[in-house]
Amino acid sequence: MLPGIFWVVAVGIGIGIVFALGLIRQILRSDAGSPAMQDVNARITEGAWAFIRRQYSTIAIVAIVVAVIIGVILGKLSSQKELSELQVTAFGLGWRTAVGFLVGAFCSCLSGIVGMWIAVKSNVRCAAASHSGLDRAIKVALRGGAVSGFLIVTLSLLGVTAMYFAFGGYNKPEIAPHLIVAFGFGASMVALFAQLGGGIFTKAADMGADLAGKVEAGIPEDDPRNAAVIADQVGDNVGDCAGRGADLFESTAAENIGAMVIGVALYTASVNVAHLSPKIAVGWVLFPLIIRAFGIMASLVGIMAVRSRKEENPMNSLNRGYFVALALCVVAMVGVSAAMFRPMFKDMGSGWLWLMGAGIIGIVASVVVVYVTQYYTEARYSPTRRIAEASRTGPATVIVEGMSVGFETILPTALIICVALGATYWFGTKAGLELDWWLAGAYGTAIATMGMLMTCPFILAEDTFGPITDNANGINEFTGAGSEIRRVTDHLDATGNTTKALTKGYAMISAGLAGFLLFQAYFNRVQLFQNSSGTVFDVNIVIPEVLIGAILAIMMVFLFSSWGLRSVGGAASKIIAEVRRQIKADPGIMAGTSRPDYGKAVDITTRAALRGMIAPALLPVLLPIIIGVVFRYMHLHIGGSNAPMAVGAFLITGTFAAILMASFMNNGGGAWDNAKKYIEDGQLKDEAGNVLGKRSAPHAAGVVGDTVGDPLKDTVGPSLHIVAKLIATVTLVMCPLWIL
Repeated sequence: MLPGIFWVVAVGIGIGIVFALGLIRQILRSDAGSPAMQDVNARITEGAWAFIRRQYSTIAIVAIVVAVIIGVILGKLSSQKELSELQVTAFGLGWRTAVGFLVGAFCSCLSGIVGMWIAVKSNVRCAAASHSGLDRAIKVALRGGAVSGFLIVTLSLLGVTAMYFAFGGYNKPEIAPHLIVAFGFGASMVALFAQLGGGIFTKAADMGADLAGKVEAGIPEDDPRNAAVIADQVGDNVGDCAGRGADLFESTAAENIGAMVIGVALYTASVNVAHLSPKIAVGWVLFPLIIRAFGIMASLVGIMAVRSRKEENPMNSLNRGYFVALALCVVAMVGVSAAMFRPMFKDMGSGWLWLMGAGIIGIVASVVVVYVTQYYTEARYSPTRRIAEASRTGPATVIVEGMSVGFETILPTALIICVALGATYWFGTKAGLELDWWLAGAYGTAIATMGMLMTCPFILAEDTFGPITDNANGINEFTGAGSEIRRVTDHLDATGNTTKALTKGYAMISAGLAGFLLFQAYFNRVQLFQNSSGTVFDVNIVIPEVLIGAILAIMMVFLFSSWGLRSVGGAASKIIAEVRRQIKADPGIMAGTSRPDYGKAVDITTRAALRGMIAPALLPVLLPIIIGVVFRYMHLHIGGSNAPMAVGAFLITGTFAAILMASFMNNGGGAWDNAKKYIEDGQLKDEAGNVLGKRSAPHAAGVVGDTVGDPLKDTVGPSLHIVAKLIATVTLVMCPLWIL
């Protein structure tokens, strides 16, 4: 029971895999640089794999334990009414939940490994390519990032599609999406561990290298005399590549599943009320899979369209490729909407155009995010330059100005989410669907979310582009490359900071739209189990349990941030102490006659990161479950149990609190980083026109600001994206525990 256009999903998956394999072949055939460059890269690779093995061993143990627990709990405690709605036995629900969780967790782990593997292969080749000019270096870095982007997005599409059919989607499309929500839960939980653990590692090493090396010892960034320099380079791979790969895998998977759950309501109404053929009506459920397949193909063309002109800002060439991908996505959205939605509106005229318009709004929102992020984090624009100017008067004013920029970015983030959410919801209600207005509006927002996700392969390629160029810059510095070569990778590194920031902005806005989508999926699931489908799900803020749930959600965001930052700070202190110890114990290090013990710094950072990730990562998993279970049995309101509403309030409030906090951290941190690079590039001058560059007092102040921003933009901020979706997938899977 599949529409004819569904074959595009298989084609998109195949094209994504073949394209990624072709890029891998190209990259591995590229020049890997001099023996000295390969030696540095070998050290980075060794440290990265050592961390990944230890981190994922820990994650695997946690994932297996959690899978068994949730499988047993749901199998034992789900009511007969819930089981009959899902048409499974108690044992059937338990094993499907556990298997779905483990498959999602495995795919998320695999995504992180893919991201890191290609990064360590690409960074030394990007460094070597920089000796031949900017265009060649951009192509190597972007194509290295594209391998990660296409394999991860393809794996997400393949995983969701395979789980849908494995759990009966061909014959029971109205049931299967509810049974695969654990896939999103497993992916989200592993992504949080990977992002948080990798983020703690990378920023502890980065802070230690900056403060003990550049500020105290007065040596350049990535200087081989700095014992933390290899740990810093390793961190770029395990945090920015492995962590972000797992992050975007779970984003696409969880949002895809949420849209399919909403589509179930439209499928049921189309078959039972409008009497459409199930083969046509199933398009409501399958649309997210089909439109994402077209997104893979559009992003492929965009990647191949990237060409750099001499002396051009690298961001401009990336933007051109992105616009090619966007144009093709708009064409695909129009075509797929006409092919799939028009037959469902046979008696309602042009209502399908409203749904198509909602998808295009999602695509447009992704463009707006890119430009807003560039404005606040690129050194071409005033926010970042204001931070650089503030360095003239010391680190305190740098920090204050950077915080001001970060807080200001919350405004455009909130406005983009509000406008996109309101417009797409209204478009959904105007489509004339024979559904309750709240479901019709939610499906409009679901289509917009899928529209945003269409360019995810390109966006993830840009994200991985950042750490590849950062490592390439470090390898050139470490091996003593000339100033002209360093200038090429310096430009790429600054561009990489912006691409990483805009990827986080993209993730925030899509999380905002998906947040509303996942709220509706949660409410639909609760109503399914309560046998109250077709009624409005109220979340009444004057009920004490509901207000308590909302307050605890806000608290969770701040407490999570506190624990994450504390973990980075504690690990960084140990690295700083180790760098100081080695310099003091061996004067030959500073003289350049002996080599520091790089492995010791890597080991210290690894142990600190693995310890520091556990408590923050468990907080958003356990807290909503505790709230739901406690209020199932504790009634503060005479109307009976309000646990589903209390958890709903936690979900709504926690999602947007996390997104806005992440906006402050990501954009503020990115602006601090590029303000420092603006100074290092010789752009800041005194009244007499003299350059205030490296080793000047303003540069030292800029380094302090960058160091403050590092754990915000690369550890806690990205982790909060995952938290926003993790609490939704937790509540989707575990809601039977607090439904009477």
